[in-house]
Amino acid sequence: MMKNLREKQGKNRDTQMLSWAARMLYIGALVALIVLIGIQQSCNSSKPFSGTYINSAGSEFSLANDTLVLEQVEGNQYRIHRMTGYRLISDSGRLGSYRWEKEEWFAVYDPEREIMSEKRHGKQISFTADCSVMTVGRRAYQKIN
Repeated sequence: MMKNLREKQGKNRDTQMLSWAARMLYIGALVALIVLIGIQQSCNSSKPFSGTYINSAGSEFSLANDTLVLEQVEGNQYRIHRMTGYRLISDSGRLGSYRWEKEEWFAVYDPEREIMSEKRHGKQISFTADCSVMTVGRRAYQKIN
């Protein structure tokens, strides 16, 4: 009788342990699924646009360096700080003094069209797939950070 009681208690304990392990495995699988869905959603919904982009240009009349700093304001809305340094070239070919201009733009990203639209000037802004190059009109800006 004692032997039967021990066997019965052992089977009950084994059943309880198996039931507990099954519940823990089920809960762990649910947590992993929720985490994976969250990671996928964050990767699909936001691209790493924020950062600093630079462009250099020159002509027979001037040399210019453009810096655009993109920062996400909220959701798909971005603030763009534009800083342009330039030097005019005189008729004799001498470089003039360095001058600076600053502007602040606001833009909205449309994920369906994959285009960012600047509000004040109506500029269309696009990005390469890895966001390493931003194109504003016909000017390409290289991301540096």
